[in-house]
Amino acid sequence: MTRYVALLRGVNVGTTRLAMADLRRIVTDLGHEDVATYLQSGNVAFSSTVRDAEKLAAGIERALADELGLTVPVLVRSGRELAAVAGGNPYAEVEDDPKLLLVAFLATPPAKATVDALAVPGGENVSFTVTGREVFLHFPDGGYGRTKFTNAYLEKKLGVVATTRNWKSVRALAELAAG
Repeated sequence: MTRYVALLRGVNVGTTRLAMADLRRIVTDLGHEDVATYLQSGNVAFSSTVRDAEKLAAGIERALADELGLTVPVLVRSGRELAAVAGGNPYAEVEDDPKLLLVAFLATPPAKATVDALAVPGGENVSFTVTGREVFLHFPDGGYGRTKFTNAYLEKKLGVVATTRNWKSVRALAELAAG
C-alpha cells in the first residue's frame, strides 16, 4: 500500500460545494483505505495498492462526476512527493508565517518556455520558484488574498491545471500522507 493525498481544485471556495463525508465515502468506495479528509477544502489522504497517480486522480474525478454531478480537477501526490515538497520550500529560511508561504500544485510539469516567461504582475512583491510540478510562493507584504498572482493566473500563464494550498495545509497534508 502506498499513501497518497488527492487535492481537489476549487472545492468549497466558490459555487462548487462538496461535503467531506461524501468525499471520504467516494474515495472509500473506490477501494482505497485509511481515508481521511483535511479541512473543508477538498484534501483527502488515503492508502491504495494502485501505483499510478494519474489513474487515481481520474478515478476520483469520474466518481465525483458520476455520483455527485461535480466536475472537479483532482491532483494526486504520493506521501513521498508531499514529504519532498514540505522539506523543500526555498522560502522556509526567510519566512515562518505559514499564511505568507503557499504551494501551487500543478497537474503536469509546465513547459520550460512558459516557466521562463512567468512574471509577477506589476507592482506586486511576490517571489516564486517553479520546481517540477510545484510552484513555491512567498508573499512577504501580505497574504494571498490581495494578489493578482493567483491560482487562475498561474493556470493561464503556465497552461496547466493548478490548485494552491497554504504552508500550514501543505505541512498537515504531508503528515497525513506519512500515515
